[in-house]
Formats: sequence, C-alpha cells, structure tokens
Amino acid sequence: MGRREDGYHLLDSLVAFTEYGDTVAAAPDDGLHLDCDGPFADRLDGPVEQNLVHRAATLLAEAAGIRADARITLTKRLPVASGIGGGSSDAAAALSALCALWRLDIPAADLADADLAALGLRLGADVPVCLARRTSRLQGIGERVMPGGVLPAAPVVLVNPGIGLATPSVFKARTGPFSASPAQDGIFGQAPSDAAALAHALAPYPNDLTGAAVGLLPVIGEILERLQVAGCLLARMSGSGATCFALYPDDRSAEAAAAAIGGEHPDWWVVATRLAPG
Repeated sequence: MGRREDGYHLLDSLVAFTEYGDTVAAAPDDGLHLDCDGPFADRLDGPVEQNLVHRAATLLAEAAGIRADARITLTKRLPVASGIGGGSSDAAAALSALCALWRLDIPAADLADADLAALGLRLGADVPVCLARRTSRLQGIGERVMPGGVLPAAPVVLVNPGIGLATPSVFKARTGPFSASPAQDGIFGQAPSDAAALAHALAPYPNDLTGAAVGLLPVIGEILERLQVAGCLLARMSGSGATCFALYPDDRSAEAAAAAIGGEHPDWWVVATRLAPG
C-alpha cells in the first residue's frame, strides 16, 4: 500500500463476495429508466442520472454506439456508503445485464472484456473486481485484479450502524505507516478448507483504515467488539467502513450472533450469510 503523487491511494486488498446482496435486472424499453426498490432504496440520494447504475448504462451505450434503451430495476438490500462495494457491484451487474440485453457479446459490438473493465474503472475503483465476480486480490487504484484463491463457504455476519461514511474522509484521516503486503504469490499458501483456516490465514493482515474510521465514527469500534461473541473466529472492518464483518465456524453460531446483535441494536443493519466460494 502507499500513495501516488496524484493523491490516489494504492490498495492491496482481498475482495470476497457473499450470498447476500442487491439485485439488478434489465428489460427492453424505449429510453433509459431506472426503478429502485428494496429496504435501502430511500437512501439513494441525488438525481437518478448520478446513480452508478444509470451512469453505467449511459457509458456502455456510448461505448457501443447504440441507444440506451432499457428499464433497469435495482433492488437495494445493502446499506449505502457502507464499505462493502454495494454501488460498485450494482454498476458491474448493470454492465453485465445490459451486455446480455443489448447483445454486446457479438463481434460487431467491438467491446472486449478488457474494454469493459476499463469502462468500469471510470465508474469506480471497485467496479472491475466486481465485474470479475470471483475472489480477487485488488492492487493499484483498483485496476489490477488478480485471482485471490478459492474460499470456503464460510458463515459471516455483516453489521452496519446505519450511518454512511465517506471513503475520501477516511483516507484523509488515515496516518502512520502501511502494513506489509503479503507475498506476490497470494495470501494463502493453499486454499483454506473451512472458516477456521480462513480466519487463521487472514489474522496477520489488518485493515489499515480501521483506526481512521473509528476516529470518525466511534460506533465502528463498538461493532467490532460486539462481533467477537462466542464462536467468533475473526472480526474486521470492511473497506473504508462503516460495515464490519466476522467469520464464524458454522451457520448456527453466525445466526445466533446476528440475532443477539440485532436484538440489542435494532437500529443497526445485521445480516448472517455465507461467503460465495467463487
């Protein structure tokens, strides 16, 4: 990790996906329309044209030289500005769905996968890795996406305090040295067989943004402490926060932890799910 002369921070992150997330669907229509529903739809502020899904559709149509004709439905189940890549994954899902709807996989479209990743990078640093849709190691400012290994379908609990945290503010508040990066051949010597093995492999690698995020939003520290209930194997903040996650050895432990935390803090968003092995 580090920082470029232009101010962009260099990343070295493991990006994993879960079975829980938003849904993006695209259907034929005249003109471009975006409908939003789901529990967090009302948190999507600003004009619809500024939404990453709408911007993805516009950029894709321009790159392919076609009209942006589609009705896109975004079901927003993930908190907004929460450090788990919800907006980036929505944009990536929109690009994939529209490539299928507009048949942009044909040679005449002249839009190779590499071009699609470059297009995604214009939308956000996390969009290319979300296009890959597999566990990946993310470096550079997000443009370097490498295989991250096969993960077990480990039970995981996600917790967000219901307060958005802007990524630029966290990076600006971060001070001190960066942690040493894992060897270039990957974080895992061999694929972790279960949640305990995964937690053991990840234990040496902290999130360098945690201190800055806790300084801006102390409740993150409270969440990390609360996640470490009986059975917790590893608790970390995700990305730039404010969402935190914890690995548990089995579904029962994860579901019990989620139920206990949600019961004590009904204003927090709490979900028990699993990692997606791919």
